[in-house]
Amino acid sequence: MRHTRPLLLAAILITCLPFTPAQAQTGTLRHFVEDYEYFADGPQYDQWFTLTLTLRSNFDQICGDTFCEGDYSNLQSLGYHCSVEQASGRIGRCVWTFAGSYEQVDPATGDITVQARTWECPTPLSPHTRMTALLAALDGYQPLFQPLPGTDATIYDGLIGCL
Repeated sequence: MRHTRPLLLAAILITCLPFTPAQAQTGTLRHFVEDYEYFADGPQYDQWFTLTLTLRSNFDQICGDTFCEGDYSNLQSLGYHCSVEQASGRIGRCVWTFAGSYEQVDPATGDITVQARTWECPTPLSPHTRMTALLAALDGYQPLFQPLPGTDATIYDGLIGCL
């Protein structure tokens, strides 16, 4: 019985830890947070807020001529979000979410049938992109079309394969 207690205690500790045993062995413990939680100072937060508003505006300007011509012609941006490794500033993933619908009126009853859908569009980031590099690369009036750090790809390119 003496030998099983340490093993049982070790098993309980491992299952309660917020990382996997492989991470514990390799020392790769990571703690990711949402983009707005990552920023330690006001200017970076303000820059992020401005970026997300500008992306939405860029999308609204091109929507009618591109993505909003199909069944879901009223696409709306729900938000652009990234996960960020707290200690290093490395981005885990960025996604832009959208919702769209189309409606049909039944002329005989006045009933309305709604078809709704959502999309989760990943940003084609280079591995190990840091949030500071993303903010610097996308600073300006047309971040939707700016090359992402370490690539020739843009956020717009990520939308093409998604919407």
